[in-house]
Amino acid sequence: MFGKLDRLDERQRRRAVLRVMCLALMMVVAAVASLNVALPGIARDTGATQTQLQWIVDAYALAFAALLLPAGALGDRIGRRPVLLFGLGLYGGASLVALVAHTAPQLIALRAVMGIAAACVMPVTLSVITTVFPPEERGKAVGTWVGVAAGGGVLGLVTSGVLLEWLSWPSVFGLNVVMATLALLGTIAVVPATREATPPRLDPVGTALSVGALAAFVYGIIEAPERGWTSATTIATVGAGALGLIAFVVWELRRTSPMLDPRNFLRRGFGAGSLSITVQFFAAFGFLFLALPYLQLVQGLSPLRAAGALLPMALVVMPLSRVVPVLAARVGVRVAGAAGLASMAVGLTIFATLGVTSSYWHFLLGLLPFGAGMALAGAPATTAIVASLPPAKQGVASAVNDVSRELGGALGIAVLGSVFNAAYRSAMAAPTAALPPEAAAHARASLAAAQQVGARLGSHDLVTAAESAFMHGLGRGLTAGAIALALGAAFVAWRAPGRAESTANAGLTSGAHGEQPSLA
Repeated sequence: MFGKLDRLDERQRRRAVLRVMCLALMMVVAAVASLNVALPGIARDTGATQTQLQWIVDAYALAFAALLLPAGALGDRIGRRPVLLFGLGLYGGASLVALVAHTAPQLIALRAVMGIAAACVMPVTLSVITTVFPPEERGKAVGTWVGVAAGGGVLGLVTSGVLLEWLSWPSVFGLNVVMATLALLGTIAVVPATREATPPRLDPVGTALSVGALAAFVYGIIEAPERGWTSATTIATVGAGALGLIAFVVWELRRTSPMLDPRNFLRRGFGAGSLSITVQFFAAFGFLFLALPYLQLVQGLSPLRAAGALLPMALVVMPLSRVVPVLAARVGVRVAGAAGLASMAVGLTIFATLGVTSSYWHFLLGLLPFGAGMALAGAPATTAIVASLPPAKQGVASAVNDVSRELGGALGIAVLGSVFNAAYRSAMAAPTAALPPEAAAHARASLAAAQQVGARLGSHDLVTAAESAFMHGLGRGLTAGAIALALGAAFVAWRAPGRAESTANAGLTSGAHGEQPSLA
């Protein structure tokens, strides 16, 4: 009887750990998107330029992506709980200072500090879950984590929109303080101290190479749409990042105890899972980057209503992610993952057919398969990655999952944004040909600018043409995303673990606890 009570207590404890980890994850994920709705208020109160506004958003992403790998390795080395506590404390402290920041440079610096803190938090949340939960419960727990990771951005947008209906932009940072404090107290109360008996050695050279390479690569991707893909800065930074990654691979291959063994990408679950996550967030971040302006500028929705229009996606992703691991264990990561990416491609294809006068039902028709596909592809891919490595490397496995997500997101915004921008500018060439040069250049820059020019000149035709050009660019950009998803689905169908391998790759056998998976 007492044994049953002890097991019940242990299950309740694990559920409490999962809730705390999901709260910490929500804090990190929501911060990526939620600040976007506060940018107009920040610009008004601080006098920030457009470039400074971009870096208030991107400083977080740059620091976050660059430090994920070493932070995950550090958690494996010194213990996951201390790294998590440090990250939550730093995040909450930086957010508290941001409440009284009054200049753009201060906000950029504080957002970079938050990115450093987020890198300490996000991979540790997943590695704590994979370490604490036994094999038979791990799939559902990871699915819950994936649901929060996928839907947290939309929920962050909605919450920030609600706050900004009544409060000013510092309230967004106030929310961060509250979430960080609750997660910190929860971690102290319920999260056990876990570290390996024989932790991996620190790798300072590999750390320096990975941080430098990822920072240069992400910086180049962020700046490419603004500076041009063929500009000297873009070529130099992306090239430096690529060379740094090559140097990192060579260095890690020569070490007897590497931080990240590049040969792990030859494992079916690890390699296919990493590519799947990258493609998923390539499409998801690119879609959100284009969908929010469509909802606000073309459909005329307020920031809060625009965020609310995306809410059904989160309401599909989060509950479905909990049950998908059971399905993946039955049919294999190969089937579930490929079907999920294909469903996302269907969603983007539907979005690509939207017009200026399309109803919300048309938009919802694309949103539902897109969200369902994220759930169907996301949980199996993440579980396959973390199940491919032994417990001593769970921090690194979690970090690779998160790096794949951040790199995919940065690429999605840059690439789909560039495809959209090229198509929009091309479609606006004829409607702006008769305008004064300065007005024409302004109208070709963005739909918002074209609407301002049209209102100033009293030209309804220019606004109509600009909206049509925007939808033309939207269709091109989202079609490119759908093609990327279709190619990703084909790769996952070819390379990911099949039904016979699904148990091991879902983390449901002892193979995920220390045995090295086959490379076959």
